[in-house]
Amino acid sequence: MVSRDAVLRDAYESGLPRAIAVVAAIWQLTLLFQVLAYLPDFRQQAVVVGVWAGLLAAAVWLVPRAWAGGLSAREGAAAVLIAIVAVALVGWERRAHGASGSVDWSVVGSGWLLALVALSRPAWLWISGALGVFAVHAVLLVRVLGTSSLVLARLTATAYSLVLILVVFSALRPAAASYAAIAGRRAALLSQARAEHAAAAAVQQDRHDRLALLEAEALPLLRAVADGSLDPADPAVRERCARHAAALRRALASRAPQAAGLLTELQPALSTAQARGLPLEIQVLGDPGQPGREVAEATLAAVDGVFRALPPHPVTLTVLASEDDVELYVAFAHPPRGTPEVSGLTGSVPAAAAWRAAIDVDETGAGCLEVRWRKQEAA
Repeated sequence: MVSRDAVLRDAYESGLPRAIAVVAAIWQLTLLFQVLAYLPDFRQQAVVVGVWAGLLAAAVWLVPRAWAGGLSAREGAAAVLIAIVAVALVGWERRAHGASGSVDWSVVGSGWLLALVALSRPAWLWISGALGVFAVHAVLLVRVLGTSSLVLARLTATAYSLVLILVVFSALRPAAASYAAIAGRRAALLSQARAEHAAAAAVQQDRHDRLALLEAEALPLLRAVADGSLDPADPAVRERCARHAAALRRALASRAPQAAGLLTELQPALSTAQARGLPLEIQVLGDPGQPGREVAEATLAAVDGVFRALPPHPVTLTVLASEDDVELYVAFAHPPRGTPEVSGLTGSVPAAAAWRAAIDVDETGAGCLEVRWRKQEAA
């Protein structure tokens, strides 16, 4: 059984792109029938078939880009140029006695490319493309068939077809923009949920590791005190008991942020992220203390470099502080624009701090910045 939510999600994610792909396939097959029907009207029939194949290849290239985020200026200009060249080649190869229907198939096929441009580019581009296509078609048609009333009627029908195609698709542009906005919002929420889940899992794992460490070290210590093999009045035993008690309190206490000093040092990077519209969630477990100047500067540089390379999608910053060490994680679900160089920052930090940083990005684009240092050396 498939849940109702899964069905709705599948329809939401693939409905519009699937519909536009079906329309593209039907459109190109219809053009193929016209191409084959009017092949005798052309001198070089292979050229005409090649033009149809080129329009099909252009549609395969441009349709996914049109719905993924819109055509770029270069792709839009390429679509217009392909449309004009296709009409010019078909018109140039037409025989003097050719009729080729009331509306030339090359104009309809080129209208498809212009329709994709109308979905995502300014009106002046697709209007200029339509005028160019119509002008080339009119000049070549008049060259072959003259200026009879039949030719003028065909040109009128061609102009009407182009206008109809482009008006319909330009009217769909707000719907395409709304679809892109909804898809982007859903992707942002999904990214945030994954980042929160990853951060929560990291916190739970850290807590589990701490309790396991206490079980391995603290319980034998308590048993030794209870059976008399260790003297509870011994300063060394008292110090070990106090240290384990503090660690247990930190593992069980509320996770309210205790990293005022560290967060103050990271404030420039946090402010920059907020100014760029980067949704940021901060989670702290334990007390990382006040980092030393070199540690703070290196950590700030690493975090700021990652923030500046990320797109505006949710990011989770998690700080895990144990007795001796501090770990900082920046989890993200979208790939950065280039991987910032953070390992080279190690040279600016004293070796005693054991500061190190690394960025790991998987094949889906999700990743994490990991920074570690020794707390007592950084304090």
